[in-house]
Amino acid sequence: MALFGDLNIVNTTDKRKLKNVIETAAHLGYSTVAINHVVNLQEKKQEIGKPTCVAELFTSPPTVQGKSKPIKIITRLTVVVSEASHCNELRTTSPRTRLYDLVAVHPKTEKLFHTACMTLDVDIIEIIMTEKQQFHFRRPPVNVAIDRGIVFELVYSPAIKDSTMRRYTISNSLSLMNIGKGKNIIISSGAEKFAEGYCLACRKGMPKQQSQPTAEKLFCMEKRGRRHRVWCTP
Repeated sequence: MALFGDLNIVNTTDKRKLKNVIETAAHLGYSTVAINHVVNLQEKKQEIGKPTCVAELFTSPPTVQGKSKPIKIITRLTVVVSEASHCNELRTTSPRTRLYDLVAVHPKTEKLFHTACMTLDVDIIEIIMTEKQQFHFRRPPVNVAIDRGIVFELVYSPAIKDSTMRRYTISNSLSLMNIGKGKNIIISSGAEKFAEGYCLACRKGMPKQQSQPTAEKLFCMEKRGRRHRVWCTP
């Protein structure tokens, strides 16, 4: 049976809203979601804090529709890096990143993208596809990242709101998939309203299985001090 998950549910201080998003995910049949804490180290007063305590959201997580088990809720940290010094937080010696089940990086330049692929201790490289890429994806670093068990994340929610962003998303996604031969790619919502993409797919007549933002193959990743499973494309 296919397993679906969304590894990019945007964290918010509005806990009621966050609970509603997760409950919607469970109702739609998602087995796993990740609460994503985004930290941009270039912004003042931004620092890596503790992840959201799942027990404070639910005493008992909602049951996945069609299954007899509750939805699995994990935590994720995404660090936006715009200069080399920001990468220090993503080394294996950083104790704060170890508080999270998943660690992702959003590199802003080609050099930082290369560093993320080659050396950083991360699980996910997040790529914003809704604008013209400032650099080209190159096969050598992408292949190294794939060999290291890192996955590349495509975020789809902005693309359903604007035709220009949708065009860039399709073009950039095809470019990355061609370079990496479709390996180690996951698709996440990155939306505060989880059902947004699913409802759009239904209006367009797309089958529910195809409108789910992740694919069926179970991809296991092991990192130092972290063990988890994510769903990604074959």
